[in-house]
Amino acid sequence: MPTSQYNLLLADDDMDDCIFFKEALEELPLTTTLLTVNDGVQLMELLTKNQEKLPDIIFLDLNMPRKTGYECLAEIKHNKALQHLPIIVFSTSFDPNLINSLYEKGAHYYVRKPGEFPN
Repeated sequence: MPTSQYNLLLADDDMDDCIFFKEALEELPLTTTLLTVNDGVQLMELLTKNQEKLPDIIFLDLNMPRKTGYECLAEIKHNKALQHLPIIVFSTSFDPNLINSLYEKGAHYYVRKPGEFPN
């Protein structure tokens, strides 16, 4: 993924988490564009309708309405046009069995969301 700009896609229904993610991203010495969707159906529609302009990385929350992150991960990894996309699951869960299952299903990384953010 050698590039000077990274196109990131965040799928998360929690608006506060989206704001925190954007603020954290702005602290990094990277040039990025961030697109946000708020549920799994929006995510899958965006990916399947815009296959010529896919993100470099997807940050995927597990607990979203309409379609969960787990369901989206499975769909992405079963779609030949999408299965190469790096997916970082970004969630509050710390269930080791769930995390292992996510890796088995094709997640590249798992990042636990912090419970609180320092001021």
